[in-house]
Amino acid sequence: MRIGLIADDDSYFRMAVSAILTTQLGFSQIIEAGSLNEALELLDRNSDVSVALLDLSMPGMTTLTNLRMVRENFPNARVAVVSGSQSRRDILSSLEAGVHGYVPKSLSVAELTGALRAVLEGNLYVPSLLADVDAISEEEVHEKRGLVETDEADPVYMLTRRQQEVLELLIKGKSNKEIALALKLGEGTVKVHLAAIFRHFGVNNRAAAAVAATRAYLGDSHSAHAH
Repeated sequence: MRIGLIADDDSYFRMAVSAILTTQLGFSQIIEAGSLNEALELLDRNSDVSVALLDLSMPGMTTLTNLRMVRENFPNARVAVVSGSQSRRDILSSLEAGVHGYVPKSLSVAELTGALRAVLEGNLYVPSLLADVDAISEEEVHEKRGLVETDEADPVYMLTRRQQEVLELLIKGKSNKEIALALKLGEGTVKVHLAAIFRHFGVNNRAAAAVAATRAYLGDSHSAHAH
């Protein structure tokens, strides 16, 4: 049985891609999510998902680090971005995060089917429009710099709301199981969020993450008092 996951907050697009997967590509079951958190929960509960299609603009997908987390924590699934963005920066960053393809929503039904088939057959799908862009525009460079500066200024607040909740419980010394129970998540989903938190702070264990986060909170608190 071939199971696919479509994570996109546009229900009509989910319906269209679901039809392609079932009628053209032999999928017997499609599960759908409207946000990154829903997608993580579904992947945690369905270990036999063979392809996960993720939209960059859905709720929860605040940074491309989240794409890397999905790839690393669910290695059995082919992961592809299906996005309305045709930005060279988004395409390259997504591919650097390790996804198996970047599929623009602007493709025709036939092109979309071909792109998804390529991903499923083990190929890396890169849209042809990437070759049409010679360089990143000046606007994109400024935007990227802005993201970096924001990340450095407010390290805690670049995390998703759910990751901040996990982090707060981590700081309180809660175990993965206790965090899962408190937030009504699967333990696998908690591990995904923790991996994102570790990568975000550049650490590799819970204690270091707690220290880094506490410093970030204290820094924010000091700056608030300064004003």
